Amino acid sequence: MKHIFKKGKEGYEKTLLLLHGTGGNEEDLLPIAEMIDPDASVLGVRGNVDENGMNRFFRRLAEGVFDEEDLIFRTGELNEFIDQAATDYSFDRENLIAVGYSNGANIAASLLYHYDNPFKGGVLLHPMVPRRGLDLPNMKGIPVFIGAGSNDPICPPQETEELSKHLESAGAAVELFWAHQGHQLTRDEIDQAKGWYDSHVKGE
Repeated sequence: MKHIFKKGKEGYEKTLLLLHGTGGNEEDLLPIAEMIDPDASVLGVRGNVDENGMNRFFRRLAEGVFDEEDLIFRTGELNEFIDQAATDYSFDRENLIAVGYSNGANIAASLLYHYDNPFKGGVLLHPMVPRRGLDLPNMKGIPVFIGAGSNDPICPPQETEELSKHLESAGAAVELFWAHQGHQLTRDEIDQAKGWYDSHVKGE
């Protein structure tokens, strides 16, 4: 997968996995990574799916309707890529924190739904429920921050609340923050994510 890796502060073990939204690329979330943890290493990944010239991590059948077969395949593909990248760049997979926006947040959530402990914690910005009707892995001890829009036209509030309940029922420690700027990221959202990160991830 096309990607960028930046080594962090010497001796500092945390790595941020950056997963862009539809139409983005592996560098889109670098400024957010800098705001959340400037000392961390960074692995920015570009989705392998091309939707009318826009990069995505998996196909969809319509707005808000996922191609589940492709989602499962692409989630496995990303998981294998992270394993290989951890070897290639000598970072600790157990100290990996996912930071995903929109489509990137959806595949980060899908990793949680399909694999045991795919990362140490997750910042999911405007995510949706990746799949329904699954027996979820044990997520006990995994902290998750969800940033959402109370008036998000792409990801309705009930979708966010359902995802939060799924994660909590599997044992994840979820913190949910609501903004009121539609599907856009806000500075308040990132500031809240940083505060959460400092308390629940960096402080460990």
